[in-house]
Amino acid sequence: MTEAPRGSKPAIIIVSAEHAEHLADEFGRYARDYDIVTARSGDDAMAATMRVVRRGGDIAMFVADSMLPDMHPLVGISMLRSAVPTARRLIVSPWDRFREDGPALRPGLQKGKFDAFLLMPRGARDEEFHTAVCELLSEWGATVPVPLVDSVQLVSDNGGGLTLAIRDYLDRVGSPNRLYTPESEVGREIVALYDGEPTYPLMRAYMTDHIVAPGSVREVATMITGRPDDILVDTVADILIVGAGPGGLAAAVYGASEGLSTVAIEAEAIGGQAGTSSMIRNYLGFPRGISGGKLAQRARSQAIRFGTQFFTGWPATALKPGKGGDPHTVCTEGGDVRARTVVIASGVDYRRIGIPAIDELVGRGVNYGAAMTAAREMEDQPVFVVGGGNSAGQAAVHLARFARSVTILIRRPDLSSTMSRYLIDEIDHNPRITVRGNAAVVDGGGQDQLEWIEIEDTETHERRRTDARGLFLLLGAEPHCEWLPPEVCRDERGFVLTGRDVPMEYWVDNCPPESLATSVPGIFAVGDIRSGSMKRVASAAGEGASVVPLIHAYLERPADE
Repeated sequence: MTEAPRGSKPAIIIVSAEHAEHLADEFGRYARDYDIVTARSGDDAMAATMRVVRRGGDIAMFVADSMLPDMHPLVGISMLRSAVPTARRLIVSPWDRFREDGPALRPGLQKGKFDAFLLMPRGARDEEFHTAVCELLSEWGATVPVPLVDSVQLVSDNGGGLTLAIRDYLDRVGSPNRLYTPESEVGREIVALYDGEPTYPLMRAYMTDHIVAPGSVREVATMITGRPDDILVDTVADILIVGAGPGGLAAAVYGASEGLSTVAIEAEAIGGQAGTSSMIRNYLGFPRGISGGKLAQRARSQAIRFGTQFFTGWPATALKPGKGGDPHTVCTEGGDVRARTVVIASGVDYRRIGIPAIDELVGRGVNYGAAMTAAREMEDQPVFVVGGGNSAGQAAVHLARFARSVTILIRRPDLSSTMSRYLIDEIDHNPRITVRGNAAVVDGGGQDQLEWIEIEDTETHERRRTDARGLFLLLGAEPHCEWLPPEVCRDERGFVLTGRDVPMEYWVDNCPPESLATSVPGIFAVGDIRSGSMKRVASAAGEGASVVPLIHAYLERPADE
């Protein structure tokens, strides 16, 4: 067995009786940044794993041969997963065993027992193999270790709710950041550079000597993306997109790529609610899955390449429809934007739980949404997820990499009617996750952090208090369209009506608006905010792409129509 050298590099542990040398040679290209450790059996791999863990090292990936001498590969990978849940898990099959291994191992892949199943490299420069490896290592590097290079440094004395919100925003926009205490070396340097009495959190961005004490996430967003009144278009944009989730991003890519001047404003971070998903496994074209954050960052880069301007941290406060062919105006606290067409893609928010004692602890153990940054703080803690949709399932799977236990609480008896089958299977086969049906959170509390919650059985109404250090609330869709004028029709729940769902008094010549058009000409709606939408990433992206031809047709109409 090859022993890992001591040091700060994370390890990649390879276990194979027949092909250890070949795989170690293939993984040699990663040796600068990772310690490559080889083992001949499952037991040897476990021993190597424990040596790395005992000295405080990280393990980024396990690579297992599809045939081990002492145990079934799924048993071996499960054993290693129990030791280091955060490591990515890869099974490789030799070419001569692939036909036999595929049917035997793919059911385990579907249930989330490991992350990827690949053919062993057969020759030099097998970039298909290494693309998969790099994607897994990138996913691990984005969610598990402390970043080695921090473009944004934060100093806080208590790591409260504002600090967590800023870090979550920075993570979602792909800006590496790190939190320091005031007593640390970096913390003392930043405090000394600050002009005045420090008010935490303090922030230094991009290694400058300019230190700020942001009072909100918006201030941080403005530093990165600017204000909406900085928009550099010829007075009026062709398309203004309100919201940069999957629907808004798709509209930005397709609109800008077809030569339309395109501006997008987003109340929070690029990606919207989907951007907080730790891993989306059923999105077309990503066989190994992709995190919502990475999907959003890629789409944003694609849209920027075509000319879209993005402004984050600025929610729309009003929409003033244009009259007689005049442009529409969307108002924000950072300035107004005029556009010939508006695409409402503002998505939905998670419904509030309505328990004051719990809402007072938001940012201190209680989180609305997946809160990817908070997951790292849950190491070896009991965690609860409230919600039965795909977002809740993805959050639970991600949290299980860190938490001692994850309990999903739902009011229904089980998840079968609300969650995709692939996620239910993955949850069923994760030993750290438990699903508790007919259950609701009714109270909670703690001194400075969440310490306990009270759960009620919705059938017997029996209540029981239990220890909890993390509570993640993903309670379903709630639209926030207070900024829309009454001319934009909505259903009884507040979702925007489009197409044939628009009341007939708004139809023109007895013809309904186009499928994604609202009751106001030139204003469209896509994604979760639209009444009757599927509430899926792929369908939102499809609507964002589909709205652009409708916009073209609208812009090409004679002005007097």
